[in-house]
Amino acid sequence: MIELLKYIRGYLRIRVWGFSPERFMNLCSNKGILLWDIVIDGNVYEMNITLKGFFEIRPIVKKTGTKAAVLQRYGLPFFLPKLLKRKVFLTGLVLAVAFWIWSSGYIWKIELSGNYQITQDIFNDFLKANQVTEGMHKGDLDIETLEKEIRRQFSQVTWASAKLEGTRLKIEIKENDVPAEPQISKETVGTDLVTQYDGTVVSIMVRSGVPMVAAGDTVEAGSVLVEGKVPVYNDDGTVRKYIFVDADADVILEHTTEFSDSLPFDYIQKEYTGRERKHYYIRLGSKEWKLPQDRPFLVYDSIIRESRPLLFEKLSIPFYTGSYTHREYQNVEYAYTVEEAQTLLNEKISAFLKSLEEKGVQIIEKNVKIDTTDASWVVSGQLRIQEPAGTSVEINRIGMEDLGTETDE
Repeated sequence: MIELLKYIRGYLRIRVWGFSPERFMNLCSNKGILLWDIVIDGNVYEMNITLKGFFEIRPIVKKTGTKAAVLQRYGLPFFLPKLLKRKVFLTGLVLAVAFWIWSSGYIWKIELSGNYQITQDIFNDFLKANQVTEGMHKGDLDIETLEKEIRRQFSQVTWASAKLEGTRLKIEIKENDVPAEPQISKETVGTDLVTQYDGTVVSIMVRSGVPMVAAGDTVEAGSVLVEGKVPVYNDDGTVRKYIFVDADADVILEHTTEFSDSLPFDYIQKEYTGRERKHYYIRLGSKEWKLPQDRPFLVYDSIIRESRPLLFEKLSIPFYTGSYTHREYQNVEYAYTVEEAQTLLNEKISAFLKSLEEKGVQIIEKNVKIDTTDASWVVSGQLRIQEPAGTSVEINRIGMEDLGTETDE
């Protein structure tokens, strides 16, 4: 604190020499003139003295036959005149302080914590619908209303808190840990499991319904694999009624599928000319400012580079500077060689086979060939595969009106 006061009032570093420097210091002490950081170098003394004290030592210097010279000047009285001469720096300082004061009245960042069931995107849409956005004025935000609206809009939220910390809006929520009970339909119209392909049944494991095929059977597309109409018999073996369920089973079917793809003889490739144009911009939140510009080239692509000054990052202000680099290119036409075409077509085949394997399809046999047409390379062939089959189809109840029916619950 004392050092700060010395800096505000200003002080000097002086050199004293002559007939009696010791008497000079004693008289200064008697007069209440503060001296500190005294250094002796032979008959020469260096010390600090307050600015006010320096103007009071003239009679002491004459009385003691000494001389005093100023070595250094310190403090605000010497700094301010230099600062006032640097108008550009002073203007920038004033504008920076003014911008800091202005920006502190806005919300520049919204943070959400405690959300597990509610995604960030859903919550952002909620905030946008309630006019709560980054860049809004703090005075336009009603925190109490926002907290109530969060609890009203999201049934799983049991507690919500919003508070302002500087230029950040921090929202904390707590969700109900008890999972919602799944809604189980107690009624069903009943469904059959029907095959989508022609093929041979490899295996079948029924969980619900009546199997209509067995392993080794050959079926056609649209055939019923498992019936959801379960008969209930009388003692004499006649059908008394039907219970309708949703047929469910794991059925593996072996069948043949077709594969084909093509590759044009020619292709277009970008070749950059080396000509570039760069344009700069600044962005505050979602608003962007840049100088008007004409179309840089006939054909080009752009690279965007953006950075955020450290000062604005610390203040949580979304202020960015960036540039667009437009690069001119030409579309050049090339023709695939035989080796290139075969490599690319084999990659297409491999990608297709990999996609089948990821779906749980087992490939038994493949017969693929590469050929050409007037304008392209063509790869085609047949694959013998084993894959899960069966799609649910609602049961047709026509003709069963005379029999009693019952829905499984």
